Amino acid sequence: MKVVVSDAGPLIHLAQINKLHLIKSLFENVLITQRIKREAFDEGVKLGHSDAGIIGKALDERWMTVTHVPERLAKTAHRLSSGENISFADAETLLLAKDRKAELLVDDKVIADLAKMYRLEVWNTWTILLESLKNGLIEVADIEHAINELGKKRHKLEEKQAAELLKTAETIAAGKTTRNHS
Repeated sequence: MKVVVSDAGPLIHLAQINKLHLIKSLFENVLITQRIKREAFDEGVKLGHSDAGIIGKALDERWMTVTHVPERLAKTAHRLSSGENISFADAETLLLAKDRKAELLVDDKVIADLAKMYRLEVWNTWTILLESLKNGLIEVADIEHAINELGKKRHKLEEKQAAELLKTAETIAAGKTTRNHS
């Protein structure tokens, strides 16, 4: 199985819809930096967000682990963050994925584009949900629910994107049904 280094956004979004466990089903190791832990868990706990408890449980169960960023990567992350106008936490996450030859889980398009320049495999909240549907872990209704719920929580898709996502989900579900009846 694969290793993924995650940014805070997808962890928060998947926890908000109670689907964080899907990452564990798709990846052998889920790594985060200390800064991402602070953003996704520590700050969420301070603010009383229930999704932080779900992230904390994943950390307690150790299927998600906080990984130290080597000093050499931290120095490069400082240059990358100022040069590309991205946060230091995002730069660390990107460079850790590259260093570990891992895949990257990120919802931010700028970071995803940079990761592709580094030839990293990139996942986001929506691709996690689609892959989980493909693997029979969730249903199309779960994706519809995610679109609605996350839309209320600042991760709203444009109407066209939501329609394309649902169409893809229905195509995946139809393909699974066809294979099951063959």
